[in-house]
Amino acid sequence: MPTGATLAGVLRLFRRKPRAPKRRRIRKLRLLSLLLVLLALGLSAFTFGLLRAINTQLGPLDPASAAKQQQANTYVYAGDGHTVLAILRGSQARIIVPSSAISPWIKHAIVAIEDKRFYEHRGVDLRAIVRAAVNDLLGHPVQGGSTITQQFVKNAISGNQPTIGRKLREAALAWKLEQAWPKEKILTAYLNTVYFGNGAYGVEQACKVYFGHGADTAHVNPGEAALLAGIPEDPSLWDPVAHPKLARARRDLVLRQMFEQGYLNATQYRRWVRRPLPRPQDINLPATQSAAAPYFANYVTDQLVRHYRTRGVYGGNLRVRTTIDLGLQKLARDAIAKVLPPSVGPTAALVSIDAHTGAVLAMVGGRNYHHSQFNLATQGERQPGSAFKPFVLASALEEGIAPATTLVSKPVSIFLGDKLWNVSNYEGEYLGAINLNQAIAASDNSVFAQLTNIVGPPTVARVAKTLGITTPLQPYFAIGLGAEPATPLEMARAYASFADGGYRLDDSYGDEPRVIDCVGVGSGKCVPNYTYPHRVLDANLAAIEDQMLTGVVQSGTGKAAQLAGGWSVAGKTGTTENYGDAWFVGFTPDVVTAVWVGYPDSLRPMLSEYHGRSVAGGTYPALIWKAFMEKALPYRKLTPTPFPTPSVPYSSPAPVLFRSGRLVRDNGTCKGTNVVQLFSTASVPTADCKPNEVQVPDVRGTLLARAEARLLRQPLRARVVWTPAKPGTREGVVLRQMPIGGTLSAYDRVELVVARPNGRLKKAEPAKP
Repeated sequence: MPTGATLAGVLRLFRRKPRAPKRRRIRKLRLLSLLLVLLALGLSAFTFGLLRAINTQLGPLDPASAAKQQQANTYVYAGDGHTVLAILRGSQARIIVPSSAISPWIKHAIVAIEDKRFYEHRGVDLRAIVRAAVNDLLGHPVQGGSTITQQFVKNAISGNQPTIGRKLREAALAWKLEQAWPKEKILTAYLNTVYFGNGAYGVEQACKVYFGHGADTAHVNPGEAALLAGIPEDPSLWDPVAHPKLARARRDLVLRQMFEQGYLNATQYRRWVRRPLPRPQDINLPATQSAAAPYFANYVTDQLVRHYRTRGVYGGNLRVRTTIDLGLQKLARDAIAKVLPPSVGPTAALVSIDAHTGAVLAMVGGRNYHHSQFNLATQGERQPGSAFKPFVLASALEEGIAPATTLVSKPVSIFLGDKLWNVSNYEGEYLGAINLNQAIAASDNSVFAQLTNIVGPPTVARVAKTLGITTPLQPYFAIGLGAEPATPLEMARAYASFADGGYRLDDSYGDEPRVIDCVGVGSGKCVPNYTYPHRVLDANLAAIEDQMLTGVVQSGTGKAAQLAGGWSVAGKTGTTENYGDAWFVGFTPDVVTAVWVGYPDSLRPMLSEYHGRSVAGGTYPALIWKAFMEKALPYRKLTPTPFPTPSVPYSSPAPVLFRSGRLVRDNGTCKGTNVVQLFSTASVPTADCKPNEVQVPDVRGTLLARAEARLLRQPLRARVVWTPAKPGTREGVVLRQMPIGGTLSAYDRVELVVARPNGRLKKAEPAKP
């Protein structure tokens, strides 16, 4: 082959290799360009369609124009499906007013607390969104990123599903709204539509409800404006009727924000922060409820607003069938009137629940709804006293502690780390060594204080919450004796978990009482609100609990609640230390009823109201319970049935203690143990106690001599390590210690790092050449 031909072929090969990738790159670029064009066309079409859809929705967002449109009323019915409890009209709980009729103080307050950059952003505040996201990631308190414009759009759009598409739609509507409406119109529309709690829809109605006057400049002061502005974030939590202390703290926060943002000067801030809130009895709700069950109707309305928002409820054409049985409602009122006439003084609240469906059958929230709309059944957070002891008992059973456990009823002092908790019994009576069956029947404070100490207050708080107590509980030692608050509705629902074999009965909306049976729109199908049982206590343990609580009624403090005719009754009395609250919460296998008696407006001791004697749980509350239940059970066409017979596991004695957040067995070296009867089926780990164990005190920040003396009192010894002192650090002060807390054996060493002036060496540190 000629050399020239070979060389030409080689050159051709070299020329072809770089050309092929170039053509492939061109094809890829063409394809990418085509895709980008298609994407741009698609985004343009989507944006055009979105903006066009948004433009069509801007008109209906205006409350003034929406008020002129025909709105279909929402009807709330009793359980019979035809008796009307409430008619919720869009115009009934809302009065549309122009901007000129709204006080500038209200506008300043709502902007200060809800959206301080309202006059700067264009509907969506990216800075606030980023700040909220960062705080959420860091675990800091939640800070919302929604602007007033976004909140107005959200309130105006029916439905409450937090989907991404809905959020994008709201943001787009807010942005477009800012282009079409001036800020003043947006703020006025928001104030005319936002929900202020207690049936007040819009700022004008809210002012009439809470203050008895309009929202205009001539009437509203900065304190009132701040109170209103704080409510919309959470109308239930910041409700000045249900939570006056929290509402005042929220109001004061709004005033502080107004001061810091220049709406108030220092003198004005100090003046209005001292002003009291309106009294709950002076707050008058819109007349939306019938006389049949007004407290219940108002509670249902609040639940509907929470789930369907105000726009979907007021004038939303809903048909709501509730769970209330008006026959039982009348029996409840009659029982209270018979046992506790108004001339006696205290009033009563009553809640009755179906033990198998969780349906609230009757609710009496006060004596006179027109005089006071404060619902004692759902908003009256009062100490339950000994009615809380069944939750301590359930905690003990869950930990494997048997009813045969014997503790000594005597005056006790429980060491709480820095102080002693002294516990005494009702009227100073002590029974000596008794088992838990006897202790719950006698409502023995001494034994249940010891039992709380054994299982641990955090365990009691957790179990109570799991059973159905939704009011926040602090895990203090006094929780076992009922020092933490709860409402009659919560107590009835929690006891229903015992009656229904260990199931807490939720509804379709979550962990809450079932007061709504079904909801429909117009003439459409009424969609059921189903019962959802959640296992919160083992069935056999629930049966043991039921059996122990029957002893309270058969031979203990609840004997006044006994029913003739073979009815099985279990329950517990409750009386607070100063006789300010009296309870009886009892149940049959089918119906649970909670009764509270006390003065609604203050914690007033009832020392002589029961025929010259003190009012305890076994007096008026138990008698009201009996008067109601002996009529309610036949009315429900129920027949006497026994509670399930429990199978009590074999138990044996074991020394235990509460350590590191749970119950543990003694490993032979623990201090402060109690001997209990443990079920053979119980799984209780062994403690890691040390021989001659002592607590390690925190001595950081004290002088070395004082720190060594403090350790020696345990007794512990110190191992001192010197370190050069930093500027401003006092010589001889303990900077660090190891370990900081926990336990050691007596005379073990605690390492103390102590400051010494610069130039001096740490102990055991060799000198440098």
